[in-house]
Amino acid sequence: MRAVVMDAPGQIRVTESELRRPSPGEVLVQVNAAGICAGDMYIYQGKNPYVIFPVIAGHEIAGVVTEIGNGVSGITVGEPVVVEPFIGCGHCYPCRVGKSNCCANLHIIGVHSPGGFAEWVTAPASHIHPVPAGLSPVFASFAEPVAIGVQACRRGQVTQDDYLLVLGCGPIGLAIIEVAQARGAQVAATDVDPKRTEFAASLGATILPSGDALLDAVMNATHGEGAPVVIEATGNIKAMESTVDLVAAGGRIVIVGLLPKGKMVSFPGLDFTRKEMTVVGSRASVNCFPEALNLLAGGAITYPRVATEFSMWDAPDVFAELNSNPGTVHKGVLVI
Repeated sequence: MRAVVMDAPGQIRVTESELRRPSPGEVLVQVNAAGICAGDMYIYQGKNPYVIFPVIAGHEIAGVVTEIGNGVSGITVGEPVVVEPFIGCGHCYPCRVGKSNCCANLHIIGVHSPGGFAEWVTAPASHIHPVPAGLSPVFASFAEPVAIGVQACRRGQVTQDDYLLVLGCGPIGLAIIEVAQARGAQVAATDVDPKRTEFAASLGATILPSGDALLDAVMNATHGEGAPVVIEATGNIKAMESTVDLVAAGGRIVIVGLLPKGKMVSFPGLDFTRKEMTVVGSRASVNCFPEALNLLAGGAITYPRVATEFSMWDAPDVFAELNSNPGTVHKGVLVI
């Protein structure tokens, strides 16, 4: 099959690669669209410590089932589907308590095994989700980042009674904004990039200034109380540390952004008891794909219109451009 192979950091090519037929319990999916996420850029840049080169990246995958392995039921050839890329071992403590997204032996399609930047991808049938009728492959490929937004809002227990502050208006921040709005929350957002905040405003978020003016803006908007829920989606240490000042007493903080291993985040110790705030992490998603697909199909999630489509086979040029000029597009999707 034809595939986009990363041989080493900064080295990427389109070539022929072995097509792996589905084993028992697996299906083969013909790829229609695969989103480019920050994780894929980290692989390209050599920043992902778990990747062994060469690798076929891509974990935001939409396509059509073309072959079914033995023992698979409930899935038909020709069915449009998306692939859930995070696979738990099923045996470790996180898996036993329903948190396979935190599996001690986590396997990620597009990191530990060939991903969606290819003509076909093989995946466990348990991680295949049907695409609702009428949803395009490009929009369907957003199921994975939208599921991250669903997970973050679940972790923050976001409801219609909440004022939510989202730090960061990248693709994940935008997903969080729309998932929270679908829950009825009042959403404010901030980012240092005016292009991102402009798009977030078009989704209905109230835009607040970034930097030193943010705290005063939040206090003015909340009658001096702070935001009941703050979700951080920047991967920036200073932004993470600012959540303690921005959150209301008794409120909830959700950290979604990723930092390099070993980087430390400092919170003022007194505020843990003074504010009795809840601080949680949110990693990928678990059991969120059905809700994400329903939100996409129902029109509650519209931010995938930010996507710029590229031919899958132009991937070497696309990755080089995104690496040199990361602000070129909001979100890239490779299509076949």
